[in-house]
Amino acid sequence: MTKTLVVLVGPTGVGKTKLALHIANHIASPILNADSRQIFKEIPIGTAAPTAEQQAIAKHFFVGNHQLTDYYSAALYEQDALLLLDKLFLSHSRVLLSGGSMLYIDAVTKGIDDIPTVDDTTRERMKQRLKDEGLPALVEELKRKDPEHYAIVDRNNPRRVVHALEICEMTGQTYTSFRKNNVKQRPFNILKIGLNRPREELYERINQRVLDMVANGLIDEAKRVFPMRNLNSLNTVGYKELFEHFDGKISLEEAIRRIQSNTRRYMRKQLTWFKRDPEIHWFHPDDEQQILQLIDSQT
Repeated sequence: MTKTLVVLVGPTGVGKTKLALHIANHIASPILNADSRQIFKEIPIGTAAPTAEQQAIAKHFFVGNHQLTDYYSAALYEQDALLLLDKLFLSHSRVLLSGGSMLYIDAVTKGIDDIPTVDDTTRERMKQRLKDEGLPALVEELKRKDPEHYAIVDRNNPRRVVHALEICEMTGQTYTSFRKNNVKQRPFNILKIGLNRPREELYERINQRVLDMVANGLIDEAKRVFPMRNLNSLNTVGYKELFEHFDGKISLEEAIRRIQSNTRRYMRKQLTWFKRDPEIHWFHPDDEQQILQLIDSQT
């Protein structure tokens, strides 16, 4: 039996969830969720996690299966997803993976580098240094310790900078030395489908989706997790802006505007990442019949 992993990708707000349900029904498959924040059960509204009704239509994996306090990573997702696929392919010839987290998608389809897991002591020490010294100081330290990674890392992203320094400190080697970028072979075929819309259409959908989240209880959800605000899992669009509002730094209206703006920025980042992959077949979400025909013709 030929085994094929159908991978549905696209930026936030494009319409993956609705189409994923249709594809899952068409190929009689559960859905493996590839979203690094929808795995946390405390924040379903702000992460636009599949609803209970949607999960009743098709079985979903990796939705709300972790606590915010749990450590999780793309490397762990790779292990967990591949173990699950081994089991699913015993009874399914085609399985659907859908999501927008770039590293999670790559972890399953290409494999990621075997970078050591950071121990709790190092993680806590670096977290305190970020708080005490600030991001610019740590960026300069990364420049000294690993100039090659410094040249390509997002220097405005404290998580990326701190993680690279954690590896440097813990191993005595550069973060770059662990990055091999070798594509791992998988025991199944992979068909990648990308969804996109005209830019203004995406902007409008994102702006409206944020308003819908607010109407559906996002503010109360953010208040419930506010005491855990320093967790990396909450360094997420939709929460960090509302936390600033709760601190009295910005108005609610400004927080909502920033959520919309930062979500649009993340959407552009996703598209830039996905557009680099020549294996993705691109469609408008309304092209459902053409998408199903492609799946049937290549699986």
